[in-house]
Amino acid sequence: MSLPEIDAVVFDVLGTLVDEPTGIRAGIRALDPSLDDGKVEQLLSLWQRHIEREQRLVLDGVRPYVASDLLDREAARLVADAAGADDPTAVAALALSGRRLPPWPDTVAGLARLAERFPLIGLSNASRTALLGLNAHAGLRWHQALSAEDARTYKPDPAVYQLAVTVSGRPPERLLMVAAHAWDLRGAQRLGLRTAYVARPVGDPPTASDRFDLHAEDLADLADQLGDA
Repeated sequence: MSLPEIDAVVFDVLGTLVDEPTGIRAGIRALDPSLDDGKVEQLLSLWQRHIEREQRLVLDGVRPYVASDLLDREAARLVADAAGADDPTAVAALALSGRRLPPWPDTVAGLARLAERFPLIGLSNASRTALLGLNAHAGLRWHQALSAEDARTYKPDPAVYQLAVTVSGRPPERLLMVAAHAWDLRGAQRLGLRTAYVARPVGDPPTASDRFDLHAEDLADLADQLGDA
């Protein structure tokens, strides 16, 4: 393998290890079980667009930093209004659906296998509180879980990746960032981390110009490729 020795593996969480759309869909259906599939997809898109837009406003300095919990509450209110739902308890439950995301089928076993050989660091745009719920619900195994909340910004701001560098106590080039989102890996590259793209149905695939160190079909494939690291 062309990679130098890796001292720790850093994982994106949302989309890479857990199936975020499926969890949000479940929350939308619980809000209003009468919604058909087409309407659910429209509302899911509304949620996703809001989160992406508001995080970008934070990154651009247009909006002061707010934790993901507030963005989720905003998204839930937008979805509820679009669905014609006005039960405050149901809307509050929808806002928490982002903490009840199912892991991908290979996630739990893959993390356990990699944890036998590497320190594992979770690095997520989710808030500290949301990340705790996510980890518990999906059964994710970490040696350390870090939230972008500690940097008061969002990936791909370099300050978020620096959290993992600081906690590990190792140079960036000795850390391997794993994600299903090419934009996330590009952000890690800018700080000098090594990168591994893992294919997921909901990810952001690499472009022809991306040059990541590893490409894996799933975490089992990643563990195989790191076998001689």
